[in-house]
Amino acid sequence: MQEFDVIIIGAGAAGLMCAAEANRRGRRVLVLDQAAEVGQKIRISGGGRANFTNVYATPENFLSDNPRFCVSALKRYTQHDFIALVEKHGIAYHERDHGQLFCDQSAQQIIDMLMAEAEGITVQTAAKVARLYKSGECFSVETSQGNFTAESLVIATGGPSIPKMGSSGFGYKIAKQFGLNMIEPRPGLVPLTFEADTLSKCDGLSGISVNATVKLGKVSFTEALLFTHRGLSGPVILQISSYWREGDTITIDLLPGTEAFQYFKAAKESQPKKDVRTVLAQILPNRLAQRLVEWVDSNTRLAETSDKVLRRLAEHLNAWQITPNGSEGMRTAEVTVGGVDTKELSSKTMESKTVPGLYFIGETVDVTGHLGGFNFQWAWSSGHACGQVA
Repeated sequence: MQEFDVIIIGAGAAGLMCAAEANRRGRRVLVLDQAAEVGQKIRISGGGRANFTNVYATPENFLSDNPRFCVSALKRYTQHDFIALVEKHGIAYHERDHGQLFCDQSAQQIIDMLMAEAEGITVQTAAKVARLYKSGECFSVETSQGNFTAESLVIATGGPSIPKMGSSGFGYKIAKQFGLNMIEPRPGLVPLTFEADTLSKCDGLSGISVNATVKLGKVSFTEALLFTHRGLSGPVILQISSYWREGDTITIDLLPGTEAFQYFKAAKESQPKKDVRTVLAQILPNRLAQRLVEWVDSNTRLAETSDKVLRRLAEHLNAWQITPNGSEGMRTAEVTVGGVDTKELSSKTMESKTVPGLYFIGETVDVTGHLGGFNFQWAWSSGHACGQVA
């Protein structure tokens, strides 16, 4: 049985960040991962360039059953701290829409940076955990690559989203083993799907993208929306999906900032001989304009179209209400919403309140960021908080 001070299960963003910080304190650190290489999700993120954080990250960019839990870690290790680390390692990066930061070259640079910061730790890949238990004040972990023991055990295995990358619900299994409560996991940042009738209504629209505002209750986002052969996707749908639950109705404004009825009224005066579809196609893709006027049977000249019909069309444009029948699930979800109940953990250290020495960080915890680098920031912040004490 090899002895360490800290065993971290999961060599992803949170796990490697925690390892680097614990290593800085002189702790003997072992990182275990079932994958063949470390940082698998980092490597594929951002189209291979890693959307590693967001310049506008605040606690308001995260959802949880306990929204204030993330505040402490995010304030003590901010996006600016991580940006400083990236700059220290000479990694060139650039900013895209909405404050998203990407490497100029490759996501591998972020992995290399974290490994350099954790120089001296022991990393064991292709290690499948067969048994894990606590005896006295130490944790013992039996794996396919050997048996190990440590006084601190950190679970950084993420959630079951994107299973093709080797992700699983292992962290949840450990939480349950030690009696910790769970918030039911569900897919987040995931495309939404339609039932057959709605799909038929949208037949032929797959591939069309428009800027849209999507609302669910008090939450709304304005970004690109994409029609797919199964339903809706695009950044704005991925954002709202983290809040969506089965049976919820979302409201879509396909013309954010434009009052559709007033647009038609003005066009009716200036272009009365034009068809409604033609006028609508001036501000929306032609195929979408065609389908929308078909929905309300308004493919007539503006001069011949009543205000009642134009109002009905405008309602479809500014307040299209739809109830998805589901999502594409964990297979394509970028993150998992839910996880280990934050009421079970210290917000300052990520340590279990009932099992001393046991920590949960990153996506395993019930803290989920918006699309755009926020989930990586939670990984850095929670990993840093844990690494300072584990």
